Amino acid sequence: MKLPVVNAQGKELRSLDVDDSVFGIEPNEAVLHQAFVTQRNNQRAGTANTKTRGMVQGSTRKVRMQKYTGRARHGSIRAPIYVGGGIVFGPQPRDFGLAINKKMRRLAIRSALSGKVADGQLIVIDELAFKAPKTKEMLSILRNVGIERSALIVTGQADRSILASARNLQKTKVLPAAYLNVGDMLNHAHLLMTEEAVKVAEGLWGSKRVAPVATAEGPKRTDGQRRAKADKPAAQPEPAKAEAVAEATSPKPRARRAAAAPEATAAEERQPKRPTRRAKTAPELSAEEAPKPEAETRPAARRRTRKVDEAS
Repeated sequence: MKLPVVNAQGKELRSLDVDDSVFGIEPNEAVLHQAFVTQRNNQRAGTANTKTRGMVQGSTRKVRMQKYTGRARHGSIRAPIYVGGGIVFGPQPRDFGLAINKKMRRLAIRSALSGKVADGQLIVIDELAFKAPKTKEMLSILRNVGIERSALIVTGQADRSILASARNLQKTKVLPAAYLNVGDMLNHAHLLMTEEAVKVAEGLWGSKRVAPVATAEGPKRTDGQRRAKADKPAAQPEPAKAEAVAEATSPKPRARRAAAAPEATAAEERQPKRPTRRAKTAPELSAEEAPKPEAETRPAARRRTRKVDEAS
């Protein structure tokens, strides 16, 4: 598919070949609707909150006695029937978020772009360049290319001058191509894209998109890289690192002393060893002088005997 490319004055310069899988498919309205609803729901804050009768501040005293008044029965001044009471079934904070899978989101963006092309609402411009932010120049460019209503301006990369030039224009929004979404495309009548933005869109959502394949082994090296690594001399350690390594690998002080001590000769080994000095012990006592055990020194306990009746 070919799209005309115009300049800032609205004159057609050339034709641009675009990817049919992005700009030439049959729009899927069901997926477009689902993507639009999902985006709008995800923008909701969900912070609306009201107080029930249990949250309202007020007295817990019964308003009046239950019977004998001729009036209605009431139990609390915080009841919803009273002014300043709680709210019945009021909104509470909640999450309105929805989810959509990646294939459907990509199909929705391609359907929106193809729909703009089919309706003649997509305009490709060669470039948008401003020496300084100027709203008047942006307005003249939009009029030259035939845009009188709302417009979504899509650039290849974020440009502050383009953003500042279109900031004061009503119903005009500037987006980088990577942030293109279904909601903004459907909310604006015309879509103005630069050539760079078209290429970015084809790279993101086109059929020729190539994703990098990550392998567990990592990138393979060529034979030349292997030979260069093998021929490369080993790096010499720095002096400070060499000292630290030598200190770490050196033996401990006790091991150093043992290694420095001279080895015993065979003659020294044959010499008898000197007897070690024994500790002095107390002189041995005779059996009579030895202290007797405590059990033997105690008097024998008297045995209780029953008195036998002489009469018996």
